[in-house]
Amino acid sequence: VSHCQKELNYFIMGQIEVICGPMFAGKTEALIGRLTEASKRGARVQIFKPLLDNRYAEEVIMSHNSNSLPALPVRKAKDILSKINYCDVVGIDEVQFFDDGLINSVNILANQGKRLVLSGLDMDYLGKPFDLVARLMSIAEYVTKLQGICTQCGAAAFFSHRLSKSKRKILLGERKEYEVLCRACFYD
Repeated sequence: VSHCQKELNYFIMGQIEVICGPMFAGKTEALIGRLTEASKRGARVQIFKPLLDNRYAEEVIMSHNSNSLPALPVRKAKDILSKINYCDVVGIDEVQFFDDGLINSVNILANQGKRLVLSGLDMDYLGKPFDLVARLMSIAEYVTKLQGICTQCGAAAFFSHRLSKSKRKILLGERKEYEVLCRACFYD
């Protein structure tokens, strides 16, 4: 197989990239950057987010730095397949909020030749992995794990610590509900 054929097969098969880490690490900012760059290079980009995430606005993804891009909110992962338009690159934010059907949807799209860029939390507020995100990382060609800055000591931080007393697994929030901590401060 020639180098050109290998390049062509790579493009036809698509790829999956996962951007993960704790809250306030810049995951959505990185996603927006990659999607903006792809668009500048002429790729057709479509972005999805879970309907559940309505912190800023219904039809945008927005970073904590207030950068944003239009996005289509969907209730279930399979809805992505039915709402996808002709595009080259698919961005999906807050993947930890999706159902397990996301694995199938992402594989279908990558096998159709699309580049997928996904972002989400890798662990919950108890420091336990989000199973879906761990599984997405295992099928991805590229994984970027970001870190924050520990709000207590300034070290590299990988844990999202909930400040409120709520025990709900999913609690949408910002800096008044969460902080990011290093391992030492998280387990202190």
